[in-house]
Amino acid sequence: MKIEYLRNFIKLANYKSFSELARDLPISQSTISHQLSQLEKDFGVTLINRSTKKFEITEAGKIVLDYSQKIIDSFDSCVMDLEEYGNAKFEEIVISASTTPGSHILPRYITEFRDKNPNVNFKIKINNSLKSIESIVKNLADFAGIGSFINYNKDNFDFIKIGEDQLKFICSPNHKLLENTKGLVNFTDLVKFPFIWREKGSGMRDTFERQFPDYKKLKIKLEMNDNDSIISAVSESKYISIMSEMIAINAEKAGLIKSLEVKGFPQIVKRDLLFIKSKNKELSEQKEKFWDYIKKKI
Repeated sequence: MKIEYLRNFIKLANYKSFSELARDLPISQSTISHQLSQLEKDFGVTLINRSTKKFEITEAGKIVLDYSQKIIDSFDSCVMDLEEYGNAKFEEIVISASTTPGSHILPRYITEFRDKNPNVNFKIKINNSLKSIESIVKNLADFAGIGSFINYNKDNFDFIKIGEDQLKFICSPNHKLLENTKGLVNFTDLVKFPFIWREKGSGMRDTFERQFPDYKKLKIKLEMNDNDSIISAVSESKYISIMSEMIAINAEKAGLIKSLEVKGFPQIVKRDLLFIKSKNKELSEQKEKFWDYIKKKI
């Protein structure tokens, strides 16, 4: 049982919307859904009624919500008392991460480490790869999760490979491209439709430009700096885009988009996802401990 899961369940009950809560939290909508499912598994009851379009907490969910608030209040009071007592040293670890590592890879390691080290608080900022690296350079963050070094020299950083990712072309589930194709399309047909681009500074865009020179043939019409916005725009239009496979899988399961396979291009783009820190910055004992924890876990 993770204390942050209970905390986010309380927030979800107040927001009454997964999407609106995800916009204000440094985690994705799918991560919130996963946390809720884990709580339901731990308690053995259904907390949210998913059979209706209206957001509705079940009777069992109301009981859990009531006790969750009491647990959180007790936990926060304990933290405050320990801070006043002065025997425990509390420290904040700041991480800036792009969407895929920040929402789909790092959270499980952060929660595991936090459970074993309750005197550490984490602050997670979801930015693109460029802003995340800049946060390290400007000492605004201790660590960063990125999909590309953009224009920075990787030799100036220590880094750990935390995963691999592929990029997929995506379209609406009702897109004309899917007619009699089963998702296997010709690139010549793909380029007939308008394309949504990620913003400059996005690791996904940087890798796509470097590894897929045929991107210049695409009809680039829009630029968006948020994956959820791209999914929403694509899901009910003729636009196409590219998306991290990790994110695309969840969106496809939800019926929002369809991933495409392109004839003659068995792999569009493949990239490493990295956890980085500055080589020149001396870290505290707790921060070094977290770095070593990630390295060991990976």
